[in-house]
Amino acid sequence: MSTSPGSPHRVTWQTHYALFMLATIYVFNYIDRLVISILIEPIKLEFGVSDTQIGLLSGVAFAIFYTVFGFPFGRLSDRIGRKPVIALACIAWSVMTMLCGVATTFAMLLLFRIGVAVGEAGGTAPSVAMVSDLYPADKRSRALSVFLMGPSLGAVFGLGLGGWIAQTYGWRTAFFVIGAPGVLLGLLLLLTVRTQRPPSPAATNGSGAGENWRRTLSELLAVPAFLLVVAAGTLAAVMGYAMGTWNPSFLIRSHGLTMQDAGLLVGLGGGIMSTIGTLLCGTLTDRLVVRDPGWQLGVPAIGCLISVPIGMGFYLWPAGVAFHVGSLAIPEAFLFYLGFSFTATWWAVPCFGAISHLFPPNRLGQATALFVMGMTLFGVGLGPLVVGGLSDLFADRVGHEALRYALASTVVLYVLTAICLLSALPRYRRRLLGGTAVMAGAPARA
Repeated sequence: MSTSPGSPHRVTWQTHYALFMLATIYVFNYIDRLVISILIEPIKLEFGVSDTQIGLLSGVAFAIFYTVFGFPFGRLSDRIGRKPVIALACIAWSVMTMLCGVATTFAMLLLFRIGVAVGEAGGTAPSVAMVSDLYPADKRSRALSVFLMGPSLGAVFGLGLGGWIAQTYGWRTAFFVIGAPGVLLGLLLLLTVRTQRPPSPAATNGSGAGENWRRTLSELLAVPAFLLVVAAGTLAAVMGYAMGTWNPSFLIRSHGLTMQDAGLLVGLGGGIMSTIGTLLCGTLTDRLVVRDPGWQLGVPAIGCLISVPIGMGFYLWPAGVAFHVGSLAIPEAFLFYLGFSFTATWWAVPCFGAISHLFPPNRLGQATALFVMGMTLFGVGLGPLVVGGLSDLFADRVGHEALRYALASTVVLYVLTAICLLSALPRYRRRLLGGTAVMAGAPARA
């Protein structure tokens, strides 16, 4: 398997420290993003809005602005370096999260969440590109698995801690407490992490010409394997963001949990299992691709197919208590959720890793941005909104159980995700074995 040129092969403590900082920032990225899901019920009560409007707040509005700014920030990171883009973006989204706590109207809250989206658009893609710059190909999936623990750990702290703060001190205080650490983290990254700028176009392409963004975009989109990986990530993200947004409310409505208990179970239980699954997936992928690079996409396809029956079990299992932990009643369905959380995240690490092998450093931020933009526009944009709309639609027939069936209907998207990954696999394998992955110019149509 070929590696992108310019990727350093000497891994030092500074490399690991940079990864630690990026992973910590990504945790808070997701804490800031996910905290809205545990605050849905009190926000609905205060502003008197519907599930569809909540889907707009947590989904469409966020996704549109994230998507609009995603590619420019990815391109900027390819040109001036990853670190300044990530650091300033972190400070910006953290400040906007804190401002959500002072919103006096639903429109004002929506405006501040748009600000969070714009800031976070400069976080994920440059960070993934920076991790790929730091580690050689044979260690990249493991490094990315550490970085991509962000969503899982973000769920632990964002939902668990956010639910407790909201229950104890109110939902506004939750925004203040959750947002503040990101300002410090952005400054620490800027001041303490050493990085190298990505190679210039001349270093990888032979000249500085041809850096027009339209040409770059057309070159990226001319790789069928990449397009199928983007499609897979987009489909998985629709389910993932719908689940992340609505699971606490599902446990509250269908299983009778309090806001604090729902946040604790989803955040702590699901977050820990997702973290373990993410780390295992990264290690497994790095070991298997030594034998065959196709496993880079085979591993996530298997994870998606395993997740479907387990996810259906979680959403369709009737209400009932499995056991108690102190005063906390653990629903029987939650046992399915633990297994679902373990496998449902297997698609992310290998897909990001695959993109890092397909393109050279001076294209990587932009390629990753396109992948994240697809995930965000349709995942964040459609996932929460579609489930909210289906919940409102089913309400006339099944009442308070409407959300249960709205969520269950989206689990089948993982089947489509697996189909995209399996379709991409032979094209991806041919491109890497054909030696075209490091070319910045005309991509091979594999």
